[in-house]
Amino acid sequence: MVQRMTTRIFIDGEAGTTGLEIRERLARRTDIEIVAIPAEKRKDIETKRAILAAVEIALLCLPDAAAKETVALCDGLGPRAPRLLDASTSHRVAPGWVYGFPELCAGQPAAIAKAARVANVGCYATGAIALLRPLVDAGLIAADQPLTINAVSGYSGGGRQMIESYEKGEASAFELYALTLEHKHLPEIIAYSKLSARPLFVPSVGNFRQGMLVSIPLSLDALPGKPKAADLEAAYRRHYDGAPHVRVMPAPASGRLDALALNGTDDMEVFVFANEAFRHALLVARLDNLGKGASGAAVQNLDLMISGGV
Repeated sequence: MVQRMTTRIFIDGEAGTTGLEIRERLARRTDIEIVAIPAEKRKDIETKRAILAAVEIALLCLPDAAAKETVALCDGLGPRAPRLLDASTSHRVAPGWVYGFPELCAGQPAAIAKAARVANVGCYATGAIALLRPLVDAGLIAADQPLTINAVSGYSGGGRQMIESYEKGEASAFELYALTLEHKHLPEIIAYSKLSARPLFVPSVGNFRQGMLVSIPLSLDALPGKPKAADLEAAYRRHYDGAPHVRVMPAPASGRLDALALNGTDDMEVFVFANEAFRHALLVARLDNLGKGASGAAVQNLDLMISGGV
C-alpha cells in the first residue's frame, strides 16, 4: 500500500479573520499538516524563517506591509523557500505572481497548480471580474466601455477595527466608503477583466457580518453589437460550464436578492436582470465575502497547488 503524503502548511497570520477561516476549513483534513508558530514567537524573525524553510506552502493572511516582509524572508531562503499563497493585496498585479481566480479563463487552474507564488483574489474583485471577464472575452463589453461597479459587503471584510465597531453597535447601519474612488481592488479588477478604461467603483458596507452583492448596470444599446440580455447570460453559461463553485442563475421573479443567501458556502452565483423594453440590464454576483471572496477561494487555490495540476 502506498502511504498518502501530507503537505506541510504554515498560515502566517492565522489569528486574523481570513487565517481563522482557513484554519477551520483545513482542521479535519488528513492530507495537510498545519505547522504553527508559538504565540510567544510570532514576532521572532528567526523562528519564522525556520518554519518557512520547513514547509511546502505558506499562506499569508497579513496586512500588506507584513506580507511583503514575509515574502522578503522567503526570497532569502533560496531553494528552501516554500511556495506562497498571499491573501493580501500586495501581489495581485505583481510580476511573477499568478492570479488566484481559477474561473478567470480556461488555463488558470493549471497555472495556479504549477505556480510558485499565487495571489489570492480580492472579495469585491471576485464578483466584478466574474461579471466582466466573460463578456469582455466574448466581445459583448468593450475594453474601453464606461462602467460603474456597485457593491455591498458584510462588515467582516473591513478588518479588525470595522468588525469591532459594528459588533459594539457603534457603526452606521449602512455606509458608502472609499469615496476617493481609489479602492485597492481596482488595479486587479482592471487588469484581469482586461479593461483599458478605469471603471467607477462604489463599495459600501452594511450592518451584517458577511455576504456580498456586486452589481454592474448596463445600457444594452451602448454595448458592441447591441446584444440582448439572453446573449449575456449565454456567454456566462459557456464561460462557467463545469465550474464547481460558480453558478449562472435565472433572475428570480421577485426581483429581489438577499446578500446573505450564500453565507457559509464557497460558491458564487451570477445573475442577469433585464428590461428589454428599456434595453437595460443589471449584472449581479452574489457570494460570501469570507467564502468565495476570501478563505474559500484560498483553500480552492491551495488544493490546486497541492495537486500540482495532476
